[in-house]
Amino acid sequence: MTKTHRPAVRGHHWAVSTNHWLASLAASRILDKGGNAVDAGVAAGMALGVLQPDIVGSTGVAPMIIYLADTDEVVTISGLGRWPQAASAAYFENNHGGDLPLGVLRCVTPAAIDAWCQALQRYGTLTFGEVAEAAHDLAARGFPTHRLLAETIAEDEELYAKWPSSADVFLSQGRSPWEGEPYIQVDLGRSLARLIEAEGRASGGREAGLQAVRDEFHAGGLARDVLAHFQEEGGLMTAEDLDAFRSGHEAPEKVTFGEWEIYSCGAWCQGPALLEASKLFYHHEFGEINLNSVNYIHELTELLKLTFADREAYFGDPEFVDVPLDDLLSDSFAAERVKAIKRDRACPDLPQAGETRLGRPDTPWVWEATTSTQKNRTHQDTTYLCVVDAQGNGFSATPSDGYNTAPIIPGLGFAVSTRGDQNWIDARHPSVIAPWKRPRLTPNPALAKRNGKLAFLFGTPGGDVQIQAMLQVFLNHAVHSMDPQAAIEAPRFASESFPGSFWPHTHKPGVLKLEPGLMQHADELASRGHKIVGWPELGWRAGGVCAIAIDQETGDRIAGADPRRECTALAW
Repeated sequence: MTKTHRPAVRGHHWAVSTNHWLASLAASRILDKGGNAVDAGVAAGMALGVLQPDIVGSTGVAPMIIYLADTDEVVTISGLGRWPQAASAAYFENNHGGDLPLGVLRCVTPAAIDAWCQALQRYGTLTFGEVAEAAHDLAARGFPTHRLLAETIAEDEELYAKWPSSADVFLSQGRSPWEGEPYIQVDLGRSLARLIEAEGRASGGREAGLQAVRDEFHAGGLARDVLAHFQEEGGLMTAEDLDAFRSGHEAPEKVTFGEWEIYSCGAWCQGPALLEASKLFYHHEFGEINLNSVNYIHELTELLKLTFADREAYFGDPEFVDVPLDDLLSDSFAAERVKAIKRDRACPDLPQAGETRLGRPDTPWVWEATTSTQKNRTHQDTTYLCVVDAQGNGFSATPSDGYNTAPIIPGLGFAVSTRGDQNWIDARHPSVIAPWKRPRLTPNPALAKRNGKLAFLFGTPGGDVQIQAMLQVFLNHAVHSMDPQAAIEAPRFASESFPGSFWPHTHKPGVLKLEPGLMQHADELASRGHKIVGWPELGWRAGGVCAIAIDQETGDRIAGADPRRECTALAW
């Protein structure tokens, strides 16, 4: 048995794993109250928006994938905003020299509140006020500043100081907060209270109340305050943009992996890249399958480069772009694609994209540096949570969008989703900015069935590290028979040999990052052409994976949580 820093937690009734202990506690209270996995997941997600405003935010994105036990159905809610109708790549070319400036011009429509309300309306059982109670309390009364919050705010002091309203929230003492200091967000607490009060004024039952919450944020008093801020700051968003927005409710994508089926959200996020990588792994004959051997690390890294090449060549909002997932996720494509992997030599950068029914795009332009006055902000990040309830429902969500690249709205305590920084200002890229188009999102919650039964929920923050960490944890569990905690704690590696998803899309050809537990392979990997960079022991940049497995014999829920961050698992 693998020794771990923490035990996997096991319960017969329910399990929760999130990126902060207070969010896990919020979810557990909802489950104890009789709520289901959706109610508990929304409560945890909203709490994380308060607990991690540096990397999540309450009004950003909230993609989720849900398993419904009664119907054996998997559904997704995109929780992803859209560019204002006035936005376009040409606008940024003509007015900003092809750069994406900091501030409200990179904002897309806020999505999280609408997404949480949709999830509760369709699949939940409780009111908004009940599930938002923890988030409101944490904002209004505060919580002790945790290590990650203190560190990331300190790294971005210069940005937060750029806007007085942001400095009031993040630098309230004239500096970044210290670990353990009370962290209170009075204005955010008032905004959440306004949503709860809107529900209380509604008549017609629970669903009418949830609709009133959504309408308050997208067309009511809060919407008017948001739009006044955008007008003052020179933003592009209009009342019509804000009111017209609805989160997509879409079927998932999936692949088979032996006795497993792995599910993700659509190609508006990078989730299908996780599925493609899983398929490539299944079809690749590894020279040595031993976990985290030199060959394993090298060949899995090269496999991921193939996946990232296809992501850059094809992925974008499927409402605007023909994404050939029928090819990219097929067995025949995978069997041919893995032939490009060289066992003895690393590809120095992205390989050529794979050939699909759309042909084989010539994409060497993705290597070109984007001209920008901005530094690469590698710590832009995300959070994650998952829940399985006593009825067997599963909820997996990756809320995101911190407040470091656009100003907090004075008096409201939140900024609007800056997820536009995951687009391109280049017509050759499938994720180029266009009116009402969704950015290609890095957050990508996942779940898996085994022999037709819900078996594993998993996800992580980490930007472009996400699908790499998720794939390694899934393989650790499904192929190497580790329990969720051991699968999460195993040493991790990640490539940076592709254009980063965040503006200005910096990439580092050939760079391969290794945690200390893998550094004994550094010389051999370097001899094959990898540029080795060491990660610190259990550093947070390697992700913060949370996962729940369901024991196929006992039905027990077994949860793991990443010690690289404040992640916490609970079960009963």
